[in-house]
Amino acid sequence: MFTIDTGFVFGILSVAMMVCSRAGYFAGIMRGKARPHVFSWLIWGTISSIGFAAQVAEGAGAGSWARGFGAATCFVLVFLGFFKGEKDIKRSDWVTLAVAVSAIPLWVITKTPFWSVLIVCCIDTIGYLPTVRKSWLKPHEETAISYLFSCLGAAFSLAAIKQYTPSTWLYPLVLTFSNGAMWAFLNARRRALRRPLDFAEAE
Repeated sequence: MFTIDTGFVFGILSVAMMVCSRAGYFAGIMRGKARPHVFSWLIWGTISSIGFAAQVAEGAGAGSWARGFGAATCFVLVFLGFFKGEKDIKRSDWVTLAVAVSAIPLWVITKTPFWSVLIVCCIDTIGYLPTVRKSWLKPHEETAISYLFSCLGAAFSLAAIKQYTPSTWLYPLVLTFSNGAMWAFLNARRRALRRPLDFAEAE
């Protein structure tokens, strides 16, 4: 009898949402409508890689696919950011990156990914600060709809997890809320600046 592997289905959906998110962001960059903050994406790429490794190590299965895809494409956005993005880098951004990288030796020392994942969650949230700082005055230089797709991708990945442990579900849960909050923030700033929202644009 044929049975549907719901984890596999949700894993595919999570990756599909991430593809939509990144495709919209890449399109926005190429059209000159989006200017990614290079350091935010460097931070997110670093910690997404750690989060992905932790999920794989803890048996997340299909629930890790979206994070793996997200980590790889974060570094592509870092590359694009050097040429077409925002490079207003503060000392605090370097400190944030250094703390993010410190999660790796912590994992090695403790022999458990949980504390590293906890650091990753905190740093991922802090990693939004350079983009939030830029977007306060330039909300149209970010692709709001891409954050919404990332929110949905993280939510679907939660449903796809094979083995539920704090190391597998905590990071995608944080991403669900942080990306959703970023989408709401960008739309709120656009309204505040009295510029029309365009949900149909290929953000």
